[in-house]
Amino acid sequence: MKQTIPPRRRWVMRAACAAVALLPLATFAQGDYPSKPIRMIVPYPAGGLTDTVARQLAEGLGKRLGQPVVVENRGGAGGIIGTDFVAKSPADGYTLLMTIPGPITANIALYKKLPYDPRTELRPISDVAMARTVLTVNSAVPVKTVTELIAYAKKEPGKLRMGSWGPGTQPHTIQAYMDKTYGVDILHVPYRGEGPMVTDLLAGQVNLTIGSVTTLRQYIAVGKLRPLAVAGTTRAKALPDVPTFTEAGYSDAAYKSVGPTTLLAPAKTPDAIIERLGREVSALVKSPELSAKIDELGAEPIGNTPAEAERAYKAYLPVVLKLTADTGVTLD
Repeated sequence: MKQTIPPRRRWVMRAACAAVALLPLATFAQGDYPSKPIRMIVPYPAGGLTDTVARQLAEGLGKRLGQPVVVENRGGAGGIIGTDFVAKSPADGYTLLMTIPGPITANIALYKKLPYDPRTELRPISDVAMARTVLTVNSAVPVKTVTELIAYAKKEPGKLRMGSWGPGTQPHTIQAYMDKTYGVDILHVPYRGEGPMVTDLLAGQVNLTIGSVTTLRQYIAVGKLRPLAVAGTTRAKALPDVPTFTEAGYSDAAYKSVGPTTLLAPAKTPDAIIERLGREVSALVKSPELSAKIDELGAEPIGNTPAEAERAYKAYLPVVLKLTADTGVTLD
């Protein structure tokens, strides 16, 4: 007698067989990663610190993964264009983002119509390096400490001009914070990038800034600029004689906030791929060769795990959002 299988049972059996059939393919796809070149998007023009670190990382990562890692610059709109491109890319591990904090932190507060949400559309792989920043004045400004700077700003309201590489950037948020906290009047002067700003800082068109140690240390070394304090909780390796803000007597959270250059992927990228990339990047950044190259740039190597990078981002984000919101600036 022929046995009849009930329709519902037949459906369950077919679904189970289909799942089993697909499982080896999915496992193979992730286990075979990468099987083609990987793109690393930098949302800024070529030549800056982020681009330089990205290219050094890409070279070593390509060797470790056995596939080329190609750096592609997609600059514009404060990092929005390149960041949005990665956020909307397939979550397969073949399109990554290397960026400084702005596009994934301050932009949330600066742009009401930001086309992506970094909190839900991107996930960290590793914080690669920390680009340290330093409060610096033109050598003609008659101050040598943060306290003297604040006193001078109170004595000469409107005389000091703080240069920045754009609205909502760290120099701008610090300028706004100082004005609000100490009752001073420091003019904010935004530029299209750090390079033009430094040119005017050296010429005296602006008096002070908080800029990258990488860019400013050469002018500090020859006495054209005078450092007052570095942001963060520790001294910068490239400027070991310059105190932190805390050591200078200012322990406010605004001065402790420093953000890394981070490698990220689309949020739905499989965990196995994220973990693989995280292991490789961490090992590479901590290798003597790449670590030394990052040190030479005036930055500091990190190379943490995806979980550590995620925790760091969640701790850093609310501080940046508050500081940015306090400037009162929106860009759309």
